[in-house]
Amino acid sequence: MEKLTKQEEDVMLQVWRLGCCTIKEVLTQLQEPKPPYTTVASIMNNLKRKGYVGAEQQGLTYHFIAKIKQSDYKSDFMHSFVDKYFKNSFREMVSFFAKEDKISPDDLKDIIDEIERGKEE
Repeated sequence: MEKLTKQEEDVMLQVWRLGCCTIKEVLTQLQEPKPPYTTVASIMNNLKRKGYVGAEQQGLTYHFIAKIKQSDYKSDFMHSFVDKYFKNSFREMVSFFAKEDKISPDDLKDIIDEIERGKEE
């Protein structure tokens, strides 16, 4: 899966949220300052080239739909992130966030409970 730029990711998040959408619909959902329409159109073309979206012409307008699930992208992104910054150790990542006070002991207990429930299913 080819990595997305920040702008591509911002647009892709809107495509996932909207489902089937036009460039104009995506543009209305982006935060200020909004990029020009032509920039979003270029981003959509890049996403299409990278295989993230498909496009179907309806009249004069193209409608875009995600070809890659958000969960698949998230999984690939997180594995790459953990590999790159935490020596491929999710344990090191969680430990880092705990040391930075980004995860509370209660959060860690909840995570452990979720893991244990998942093993039982």
